[in-house]
Amino acid sequence: MRLHTCLAAALLASAAPALAEPDYAAAVRADYARDLGAIWDDFHRNPELSFKETRTAAKMASLLRAVAGVTVTEKVGGTGVVGVLKNGAGPTVLIRADMDGLPVEEKSGLPNASKVRQVGVDGVEAPVMHACGHDTHITSLVGTARRLSALRDRWKGTIVFIVQPAEERNGGAKAMLEDGLYTRFPKPDYALAFHVTSQEVAGTVSASEGIQYSSSDSVDIVIPGIGAHGASPNTGKDPVYMGSQMVIALQGLISRERSPLAPGVITVGSFHSGLKHNIITDEAKLQVTVRANDEETRKQLLDGIRRVARGVGELNGMAEDKMPRVTVIEGTPTTINDAPLARRLNAVMATTLGADRVIPFVQMGMGAEDFAAFVQPDTGVKGYYFAVGGTPQAAFDAAKAGGPPVPSHHSPLFKITPEPVVITGTIATTAAALDLLKPGAKVD
Repeated sequence: MRLHTCLAAALLASAAPALAEPDYAAAVRADYARDLGAIWDDFHRNPELSFKETRTAAKMASLLRAVAGVTVTEKVGGTGVVGVLKNGAGPTVLIRADMDGLPVEEKSGLPNASKVRQVGVDGVEAPVMHACGHDTHITSLVGTARRLSALRDRWKGTIVFIVQPAEERNGGAKAMLEDGLYTRFPKPDYALAFHVTSQEVAGTVSASEGIQYSSSDSVDIVIPGIGAHGASPNTGKDPVYMGSQMVIALQGLISRERSPLAPGVITVGSFHSGLKHNIITDEAKLQVTVRANDEETRKQLLDGIRRVARGVGELNGMAEDKMPRVTVIEGTPTTINDAPLARRLNAVMATTLGADRVIPFVQMGMGAEDFAAFVQPDTGVKGYYFAVGGTPQAAFDAAKAGGPPVPSHHSPLFKITPEPVVITGTIATTAAALDLLKPGAKVD
């Protein structure tokens, strides 16, 4: 069991009784029983790939239009949806939920497991699954919009609800910004979002006062070769051999060039070449993911990949026009919470949910989030991103006792318990927005 989960379990077992829930919590629970649960079920059965979320976007637009006071605009940044709720003079808060699924065949065993197949923007047909929990995020956004509309006597300002496409391709936030998100619509002072995590106890929340997620870059490497018979390798240039050299050499950037105190990952997730045993093909393709926790390390690794690729080409005597080609096709910087804002809203979470449900944030992996694009320093927008636990304590106990491990995100076995996620995420986000928009509030 993870350190985080152990700490959460200890807190839940030993802490004083949680504070009374806010008066709107009952309405959130009633919403879930009435239709939010069914809405989640529909989204889970019908996931869509990045930039292909037309059904999901249309449904979210309809649900937001049904909320009193919300003005909805569709097709922002492709399939993105923007809902604006104005309530007098005051700060502007952006609340974002991502909506895309993944090209994964669902094997969760859930009765509502996805059977969907879809052709992605890459032209490849694949099974599709909500293997990262984005279905809970958009369901919670509906619940949050309803509560904040109903509570307009408690806040002043503007709320911008964002239904974002293509988080899994690290491109949706950028596409919405390039389509005028901060010029066509009220520019936010604050941006809020959450992500469910299968690796924490359902109903707990956590947020860092600094880095929340790593950077991520997707890198394509094309390695030209010279085709030949497999029995006469000396007559060609083998791109499989060169690609294999590259796979090994890239790890030297991690083990021998990067500071061991600066986190970094280079993973080759795909290596494709050739069609037959005895043919040396004329091209190999690698797909690589690169992760870092700071921009200096990120640049060092990306520059190093380009240098290694060229070095392998030169080592194998390739002509200048046959050198390996490196392309960064998508990327997002680190997601870093504004420290004063995080301290403020973490206190709000403790007051709203009870201190026993707010657990310390510990970065346990190098996952990434393109929410970072909304809160880059040059935007002037302060960001707060938090995690909501999605797995029952009993599942962690069973895993510790030798039972099945709790599935990770992006696994075909991934599953979370939606009710506590949607309810907790909705109550927490509502509380954060109410605090930032309380009458007379000024931007810090």
